[in-house]
Amino acid sequence: MQSHPYLRAYMAGTLVPTVFLLVLLTVYTLYGFRLYLEVPSQFVLAMPARPLARALVFPMAIVPNLWGAWNVLHLKLRSRLQVPLGAFGAVLPIMLFPGGIMLGRLLDVFSIQWWLAIPIIPIGMAVYYLAWKYIVGFLNQEMGIA
Repeated sequence: MQSHPYLRAYMAGTLVPTVFLLVLLTVYTLYGFRLYLEVPSQFVLAMPARPLARALVFPMAIVPNLWGAWNVLHLKLRSRLQVPLGAFGAVLPIMLFPGGIMLGRLLDVFSIQWWLAIPIIPIGMAVYYLAWKYIVGFLNQEMGIA
């Protein structure tokens, strides 16, 4: 299995957020919350949408793909840039936080001020650093691309 290193890097990158988001959504669903769509007011029953469900379902398609693409990019650039995997992964929240805030506003899930979100970015970077250094790094070694 020494061929297709980019495919193996993509698979190793997508595993972590996929498992995390599936566990999070399972816990959310099992503990009494229901996932349903917002029914417009022209129908007989108008049910409000649950904001957490709307905030979780769409990123379940985007975030794992970004992690996989980010891991492929690291594999492609590691010969030119000598950046450790953990540090490379810690840069990803810098792009994800503004995108998440814009997506939240676009889907009308929540609205947050930037001055409240900016202090969270270093915490997200630290969590991503640890996840990329230990978990994605381990998966890259198992896939033979480390």
